[in-house]
Amino acid sequence: MFLDSLYKITGLDVTPETILATISINPDHAIFEGHFPDSPVMPGVVQLQIVKELLEKHFGKTLKMKTMRTSKFLKVINPKETQDVYIDIKFKNGEFLEVVASGSWENATFFKAQVSYI
Repeated sequence: MFLDSLYKITGLDVTPETILATISINPDHAIFEGHFPDSPVMPGVVQLQIVKELLEKHFGKTLKMKTMRTSKFLKVINPKETQDVYIDIKFKNGEFLEVVASGSWENATFFKAQVSYI
C-alpha cells in the first residue's frame, strides 16, 4: 500500500456513490528515484493503485480488478511541481463494483479510468 508513505489523504468527502479525496504526494518517496531521476513522474499504474486503495479504505475490504474498460493518462504528475491531487471516484455497487475515476488539480486532468472490481 502507498497510503501514508507515497501519499496522505488531506481531504475526504463521501456520499453513497462517490468518494472525493484530496491527496498530498510525498515527492521524496523512493518510487521517484527510479521513475525518473531528476525528472520524477508518478507511474500510471500507481495512480490506478491509489484509486483502488481509496476504494478499499472506504469499503473496508480488499478489491481485485476484474476489467478495465478505459484508462487515459492525459498529463504527467511531477511531484516536484504538483504535490496535491484531487481524486474523484464515482461507483455503483452491483454484481461488480463499477468505477469511474479521475485525478486532477486546478485546470489539469491527469488521468481518467473506468474499472470494474470484485
